[in-house]
Amino acid sequence: MLGDVIILAATPIGNLGDASRRLVEALSSVPVIAAEDTRTAQRLLAALGVVREGDARPRLVSMHEHNERERAAELVELAREGDVLVLTDAGMPTVSDPGFRLVAAAARAGLAVTALPGPSAVLTALAVSGLPTDRFVFEGFPPRRASERRSAFAALASEPRTLVLFESPHRLAATLADLAAAFGGARAACVCRELTKLHEEVRRGPLEELAAWASAGEGVRGEICIVVAGSPAAARGADPGAALAEVLALVAAGARLKDACSEVASATGLSSRELYAAALAAKRGDAQP
Repeated sequence: MLGDVIILAATPIGNLGDASRRLVEALSSVPVIAAEDTRTAQRLLAALGVVREGDARPRLVSMHEHNERERAAELVELAREGDVLVLTDAGMPTVSDPGFRLVAAAARAGLAVTALPGPSAVLTALAVSGLPTDRFVFEGFPPRRASERRSAFAALASEPRTLVLFESPHRLAATLADLAAAFGGARAACVCRELTKLHEEVRRGPLEELAAWASAGEGVRGEICIVVAGSPAAARGADPGAALAEVLALVAAGARLKDACSEVASATGLSSRELYAAALAAKRGDAQP
């Protein structure tokens, strides 16, 4: 195809009709295919009608997150003899998928690396979310442990850019609840499910509503992307000190602390959880002699 090149090939994230002509041509000609799952790669070849027999069959090499470090050197040497096409199960290699270590090894070895552009769950979710697309950050999968996930979200609460995350369906409800607690339940968000597939669903709304939806019934199934609006407080320079003073004034006027924090968080875009913690700390300080 190109000659002695590592080729990162984007594969359909759901609908096989999204496979590019260049992808089919590459699958029909390259001598080596490095695949996240060789069985998935074989199914893709069959589904796209790529038939290679005898000596024309590509060498399939398994490269996944657990063996990429060891396989990278082997694939670099194979690329010196002919093109190596890199596939993941769906989407673009290296984006929350194997491939980064191989690309780094190829760069160190002076080998060319190119890509066959195509489907991306990150960009697809961002595009259909209805949230700002001019600046965004991809956070991959949040931590699985609840305490680590909450700490990660607390650190992101003031991020002004739109956030894109992946999540498994059985952790979706807990993750949305933790996002609502850290960012404020009124923060705009979007959950994209089964993008480009038959049962594609795009649900938009405040985080607190999305968390309630995800926790109802039998839960949500399929491949999940979450898109969350950036912090409006960061965008308009909200003053945390002034917000805390407003919370304390509402409490002094008779409001419950939790309600006061929610009200100020909604108005400023600051984290209700952080305002609550700061108010408790301030009250403890006032109580000391």
